Amino acid sequence: MRVFKFGGASVKDANGVKNLIAVLEQVGHANTIIVVSAMGKTTNALELVVGCYFNDKREVQSAIQDVVDYHNTIMFALFENTNHPVFKVTSDLIDELKNFLNTNKSPDYNFVYDQVIGFGELLSTTIISQYLSLIEIDNNWVDVRQVIKTDDYYRNANVNWETTQQLVSKNIDSKKLNVTQGFLGSDKNNFTTTLGREGSDYTAAILAYCLNANDVTIWKDVPGVLNADPRHFKQTQLLNSISYTEAIELAFYGASVIHPKTLQPLQRKEIPLYVKSFLNPKAPGTVVNKTEGVIPLVPCFIVKQNQVLLSLSTLDFSYIVEDNISEIFNLLSKYKMKVSVIQNSAISFSVCFDNNYNNLEHLLLHLKAKFKVTCNTGVSLYTIRHYNEKSVIDLEAGKTVLLKQMFQETLQIVTK
Repeated sequence: MRVFKFGGASVKDANGVKNLIAVLEQVGHANTIIVVSAMGKTTNALELVVGCYFNDKREVQSAIQDVVDYHNTIMFALFENTNHPVFKVTSDLIDELKNFLNTNKSPDYNFVYDQVIGFGELLSTTIISQYLSLIEIDNNWVDVRQVIKTDDYYRNANVNWETTQQLVSKNIDSKKLNVTQGFLGSDKNNFTTTLGREGSDYTAAILAYCLNANDVTIWKDVPGVLNADPRHFKQTQLLNSISYTEAIELAFYGASVIHPKTLQPLQRKEIPLYVKSFLNPKAPGTVVNKTEGVIPLVPCFIVKQNQVLLSLSTLDFSYIVEDNISEIFNLLSKYKMKVSVIQNSAISFSVCFDNNYNNLEHLLLHLKAKFKVTCNTGVSLYTIRHYNEKSVIDLEAGKTVLLKQMFQETLQIVTK
């Protein structure tokens, strides 16, 4: 059994869908499950639907229509017969979305977000499955929400591994080509949950673990795992192989090519993870497996933008001690801040984090009651694994460094 994951960029239009088919024809598709993300920027478009639902309901229908028009354009290019069943199935999905928004009573943004956002993956996999059938490639469409069960921590749900294992084993025929959605699961009440942004990679790993797959391949528009994101760094280099431990380190620090949760289930069963280009499927790409370090050994650069840097000190300039740190972390946890860097001295404590849930003002209100607080928003966090002197000098050039921290293998700086 093999697990393939295709991201939204790979199926952003009709040519992308046809290229997915070309990849399958080149590398084979027997005993395979395909995990697919929402097409193109559909997730962003559905986030706009959620925003309109809470802030300007008059614009909801227009925002939904943009999603409909985008997918119709792709379908018209793939299916010459406008009476093909795909048009009815996707129309029913849109009606289901509209019905939810018309009848929902919950004021919980995160709950509504998950119920709406998942339609991107449902639409993409429906279109791809139907197109595969059209060109006579037999396949089985799987609603991943029926097999991956989670808690109700909406937007970042935790997997119930025991139940998921049972349902995957029961409902997925490993002898067929299966098409399913990334990113999604469902809670005990069968409400849709999501596994965190970029969670489709994690979906692939969950299914691979439960199916005892031979390997997982993530198909991307880059030749493999690079030592830096080409969107932010001019010169990049392909990494041929990475150990599970090293890949987990890179993911922890924010490397966008691999989701932080993806590697742990794969490592437990020593399932290799390949990252390959859907533009050049026969190229070797990068393999993450039970090896050592990274080959070649070069500095690896990671950037996380739009971070928040807080610097705290006690109001009476006394020491920052264990009780203070415990209270700070309890508040960070309460307001769902994902911490990336901490640094403390005798009388100060600094922390850099993501404000994904927009709870910064509430956090500051609590902290300012007991601490002197300096807050910098919109900062960038740079991490270099396996740094050398030249890589540090090049990175710091032209930047205002607010915080710097060096370890044996890793350097982190926060810049304005």
